[in-house]
Formats: sequence, structure tokens, C-alpha cells
Amino acid sequence: MAKSKQSSVGTPATVTLTKAGITFSTHSYEHDPAAKSYGLEAAEALGLKTAQVFKTLLVDVDGKLAVGVVPVDRQLDLKAVAAALDGKKATMADPAAAERTTGYVVGGISPIGQKRRLPTVVDATATEHDTVYVSGGRRGLDLGLAPADLITVTAARTAPIAR
Repeated sequence: MAKSKQSSVGTPATVTLTKAGITFSTHSYEHDPAAKSYGLEAAEALGLKTAQVFKTLLVDVDGKLAVGVVPVDRQLDLKAVAAALDGKKATMADPAAAERTTGYVVGGISPIGQKRRLPTVVDATATEHDTVYVSGGRRGLDLGLAPADLITVTAARTAPIAR
């Protein structure tokens, strides 16, 4: 994996990783607007195992926004993410609020380089892989990086939050 400096895929996520000196790879694919699952579409288009491709979901935990990052073939366990953030209750965030807060569009929300840094929890299974893939900040772009780097750059904690 070489550090990407391609301006054609420059997003806040790639800029953040480059500034942090983190090695990552970029993976573009043709996004199909009819796709039912952005994450599963990415895994299939890029020929990756679904367990290595992670989706970024915004949640409201006790009235405050937070981020849950889970494998695309699994669901976010709302009780588990609330507990991981020392909260009582979590619900899925309003999509418009998610876009406003992160600066990204739904289906292209990256856990990296958001407008406002939010408390983030990465599912513990991420650490089972040498490389994980997350949205690069737009539909049709994923970034590959080491799980430890994802956790560091997002100041995340890890916990079993997928079901």
C-alpha cells in the first residue's frame, strides 16, 4: 500500500490521512444509484470480503451524535454502541443531521475527516484484519488502511458493537 496523493480523489478523509502520515490505499468503483446497500455494493465492486469492509453509521446517544463503524454485512447493535459510549440509549441519527455534522453525504460518510470529530466506536472485529476498508468520503470511493491507524486517526475505542 502506497500513500495516495492523487488529487482526483482528494476528500477530507484522504487529506486527513495524508497530513497524519498514515499509509492508505484508494479504491474507486462505479457507484450504482439503485444499490440497496452502499457497503455491500463496495465490497462486491472491489472484490473484497464483506468482513473487511466497514460502514460508518451515525447514532444519537442520549441526545449527542456519535459514530459506529461496523462490517457491511452486519448491523449496528444500538444497545452495545450506547454502552460502549457510556450512554443509556442509542437511536439512528437523522440522515440530514448526519450530513450536516460530518460534511459528507449519506452513502459516502467516512469515519475519517469529519467536519466535527464525534465519539467513535469501531467494531472489535476490525482488529482481526491486516487491512480494513471504509468510505473515502464519497460514494464510489473506499480507503484501505490498517485497523490500528483507523482507530488512531478517529480517536476511536473498540467494542463488540455489531450483530
